[in-house]
Amino acid sequence: MNIRVALFAAVASTCLFDAQAFAATHKSLHAAGVSNRELLDEVRALQAEVQSLKAQVSGQATEQADTRQQIQATQDQVHTIQTDQAATQTQLAAVPATVQGEVAKATEKAHHADKFYYRGLTITPGGFLELAGMYRQHFQGNDMASSFAIPFPNNRASHESEGRFSARQSRLSFLAEGAVNPSVKLAMYGEFDFLGGAQTANSNESNSFNPRIRNLYGSIDWTRGDHGWHLLAGQNWSLVTMNTKGITPRNELTPPQIDAQYVPGFVWARQPQVRLTGDFLDHRLWVAVSAENPQTTFGGTVPSTVTNVVSAGSGFDAANSLSINHVPDFVGKVAYEGEIAGHSLHIEGFGLVRNFDAHLNGGGSTTGHGYGYGGGIVFQVVPHLLDAQFSGMTGKGIGRYGSAQLPDVTFAADGRIHPINEYMLLAGLTLHATKALDIYGFAGEEQQERKLLGGAYGIGLPTADNSGCFIEGGACGGNSRRVRQLTAGVWDKFYQGPFGRAQIGLQYSYTQRQLFVGVGGAPHASQNMAFVSFRYYPF
Repeated sequence: MNIRVALFAAVASTCLFDAQAFAATHKSLHAAGVSNRELLDEVRALQAEVQSLKAQVSGQATEQADTRQQIQATQDQVHTIQTDQAATQTQLAAVPATVQGEVAKATEKAHHADKFYYRGLTITPGGFLELAGMYRQHFQGNDMASSFAIPFPNNRASHESEGRFSARQSRLSFLAEGAVNPSVKLAMYGEFDFLGGAQTANSNESNSFNPRIRNLYGSIDWTRGDHGWHLLAGQNWSLVTMNTKGITPRNELTPPQIDAQYVPGFVWARQPQVRLTGDFLDHRLWVAVSAENPQTTFGGTVPSTVTNVVSAGSGFDAANSLSINHVPDFVGKVAYEGEIAGHSLHIEGFGLVRNFDAHLNGGGSTTGHGYGYGGGIVFQVVPHLLDAQFSGMTGKGIGRYGSAQLPDVTFAADGRIHPINEYMLLAGLTLHATKALDIYGFAGEEQQERKLLGGAYGIGLPTADNSGCFIEGGACGGNSRRVRQLTAGVWDKFYQGPFGRAQIGLQYSYTQRQLFVGVGGAPHASQNMAFVSFRYYPF
């Protein structure tokens, strides 16, 4: 403020001085007779000088205002730096606690990790421990895998019930995966249980049952954006088995029963194979082909002129026999993944081609050809609540691909092989009542057609003696025409957490076996079965 007053005083003094000088000059000039032009020039010069002085004063005032603004900006910057410094000090003080927290999280994660790593491979262990109990109304001598050849009352053992505990369905598995590059992945999967029954295994004292291969295979996946190719070689579920997602291993849709033989009408096998799969349309359309290990099951009378099985040799149990096969079973399959109004849908269809062989004693051979086709659908009726599934297969020579294990072929009197016509159907619902509780119900059926080949040969002979099926020790010689089952159960996952999963299951099933019409009618036998299972999944 003082500077401004001084400046204005200086200007005023200057102007006064200039005015006095101007008056004196004017008087002098006038006295001297100076011309008006010269006088005007001097006035203009003096006015210009005054304007210059005013501009200098204004500039000094502007510079002073700028200086004040710079001082305020500097003060603001200092305040900001002080605030940032305080925040930084607060963060630094919190670093030890944060580090300790992250270390604790990492330790907890490592402690409960579901995978481990070796030489670039990711290895995922799996499996469960099971203690199961089963009850059968009629004694069959089965462990966890039921035989659906239900005995009639003519069998004395059928008058007794059956009950036992078993831990043999306990399972161990591992998955080893390695990424060669972003587009190529290698994997190996193994899965084992203890339902193998060597001749040395028994229930007398040590219960020394041997491990059994369920699945053991390697795979290569080539992924190229919205499509890919997949090669599998080893023992796995047959390509005819229903999937839940595309045509991918470890996504097979098996019924959730405790019974290890599942349900009549379920189409499946586990056997060595080579499979090639392609997926297209952003992984929605899947196409696959496979060549799978062959084996033939026989029904009816085998002529004495035919050799259809041979005793097992090296690497097999000598108590078993092998059918004569030299051509793989071939399967082709197509699957599609989609949605209907927000409800997920999986649909698939497949075809099966088979070849059967036997030796005609004295020279030559007999050959038969079988085929089958079928498919299935899995539909999310109510998302995350209710799932429905339906599957089936029909054809001839397909018996060994059904849970009931009806025969594939029979023989004519001249030794010719004749595949047997059959169909199998399965339908089921699974209700996810809560995150821990699942309730399921299934109905399945397998049925064969009669095949009469003259005299005592073929399947479903009308001359078969069924008159003693309900008499203890009586005659009951008919062939099975149909096996069907109704089953229901629950799984309660009462613990799910960082230490795995524990669950308990209950299952009840009613199974009926019916014979072809023969002498004495078409009798049927039934079997009531109940199962309980406790399972712990540590991985």
